[in-house]
Parts: sequence; C-alpha cells; structure tokens
Amino acid sequence: MGRYRPPQPKQSPYITRAGYLRLEAESKLLWGRRREVTKALAAAAAEGDRSENAEYIYRKKELRELDRRIRYLQKRLPDLKVVETRPSNPEQIFFGALVELEDDAGEALAYRIVGPDEFDPQRGWISMDAPLARALLKRFVDDEVRVQTPAGERRFWVLSVTYAVD
Repeated sequence: MGRYRPPQPKQSPYITRAGYLRLEAESKLLWGRRREVTKALAAAAAEGDRSENAEYIYRKKELRELDRRIRYLQKRLPDLKVVETRPSNPEQIFFGALVELEDDAGEALAYRIVGPDEFDPQRGWISMDAPLARALLKRFVDDEVRVQTPAGERRFWVLSVTYAVD
C-alpha cells in the first residue's frame, strides 16, 4: 500500500490587500521564530545522546512544522493577486462582497467572499472556492440561490450586496 495522495485542487489566487499583508507579516515572523528554534536545537543537540533527548526531539518537530509553513508561504505569496478594485456593477456579487442572505427558515445570514488563504468562519468570511460562494458569484439582489450541501439542497435569497473598504 503506497502513500500516494492525489494533488489538492488548485486554490484561487485572489486575496485582499489586508490578507496579503497578514501573510507577509506571518512569513517574517516565522523566519524570526526559525532562528530561535535553530539555536535551541543546536544547544539540545550539543547535550549528547539525541535518541532520549526530549528537547532535541521537540525542537526538530517544531523546526519541521515551521519549515513546512515557510515553504508554503514562499510558494503561495508570489502567485497571489491582490484585488483592490471594486466591480463596475456594485449590485452584483464578486470577490470581496459582503452579502446578506435569507434562508428557507427566514433566518438572515451575512458572509464576505474572500480568498482561500483568509477565510474565517468566526467572522463570516467564506472562501470564494466554497460551494456557497461559487453559487453566489455574479448574482444580484433578490436572486434565489440553490446550494447542494451534504445535508441536501438549501435555498437562499440575496438581500443585499455591499463592498468593504480594506
């Protein structure tokens, strides 16, 4: 049995200016943290037997995780396209839109469509690659939107569309 995993589907390259700046700051922070971990790893390695050295094992794991995230950011940041322009038709849903919806039960929901690198369910930010966001794109106020979810099909009505200023 091999360890083959099919490649992940390509993520959309779009991001807001604030999201891009956050990723750049994270990258700089990780490089600083990496220097600290490397020093601690060297000190732990100098203590002798590495097989039973918990500090050495922990620092190696921490360094591996930092390197993984740094590699991801180094590959991802150059590919990102910062979207700063507003659409020509502010009544239509595009990237960056703040959308108010109403579901079948009459409950009001609010989402902001952002890039896959900055989605945040706590804030109501959904990735433009998410099924709901894909269904909403290019829709207008008062449009009915149907989305297939694992629990079945859900219907939403678009109540309003606005664009945030970042």
